[in-house]
Amino acid sequence: MTSTDRHAVGGARLGVWLVVAAAFQWALLGPVARVAFAEGIAPLTVAFWRATVAALLFAAHASVTRAHALRQQDRLPAMLLGVVAVAGLYVSYFESVQRGGAALAAILLYSAPVWVALGAHFVLRERVPAREAGALLLTFAGVVLVALFPASGAADIAATPAAVSWGLASGLAYALYFLLGRSLFAHNAPARVMAWALATGAVVLAPFVQWGALTWRAWAAIGFLATVATYGAYLSNANGLKRIGASRASTIATLEPILAVGAAFLLWGERLSLLGVVGASAVIGGVVLAATASRRTAT
Repeated sequence: MTSTDRHAVGGARLGVWLVVAAAFQWALLGPVARVAFAEGIAPLTVAFWRATVAALLFAAHASVTRAHALRQQDRLPAMLLGVVAVAGLYVSYFESVQRGGAALAAILLYSAPVWVALGAHFVLRERVPAREAGALLLTFAGVVLVALFPASGAADIAATPAAVSWGLASGLAYALYFLLGRSLFAHNAPARVMAWALATGAVVLAPFVQWGALTWRAWAAIGFLATVATYGAYLSNANGLKRIGASRASTIATLEPILAVGAAFLLWGERLSLLGVVGASAVIGGVVLAATASRRTAT
């Protein structure tokens, strides 16, 4: 093996670990957010401070790296991304966590591929290949099982209609993040896009914030959500993508709900029922199948 080959293998290995690190950081969103909720902080307030602190971090990052300014024609789309995929996603996900538990919210978030396929079929009139259709049906069946049979024993999981609705809404917002962000990230420095989107999301959320003194535990949780689970996770994922590509990264990213369920169990005692575990496995399997189908189509 030549030095060039060894360098390529080493770069790919590093890319895998970076994407795994990103999945782990994102998986802690729900369990850590519950710390802030336990301190009496509303999901809207947590979402606002997460977006605000993360926007400052990305703005500083863009300035230090001397990233090009966001293109004039992309500023309005970046603000739209902030409304839908920052304000909308953060609020819906945190509401789902608060009402139904971190494990349930993480799995429902992965209904995103279903929303993408439905939008592509009914809005863009794109044909869905049989392999992807099967993956989506598997994901949908898993979501239904998790929603109907979530908890085991004394687990702190409640699949109320509100919790499931917020969870599915977070999946829709997550899907729109990819659909709206695709062109923006392709033509602009990602840090600039994130700074604009996060700042816009913070402005949208500001009127709904419950202003007041926060406890140190609440600030610690918010700080973690903004620095590690937003800024750090994004940087890990972006650098991993450069080394291994989107298809492989999207498959590895399915670790996120698995890690989230594990973290929710360790930190809060949340346990899925047997049928809930089957449903979660179906969701993850569907996402993996869809990712491998996309990779095959691209080759």
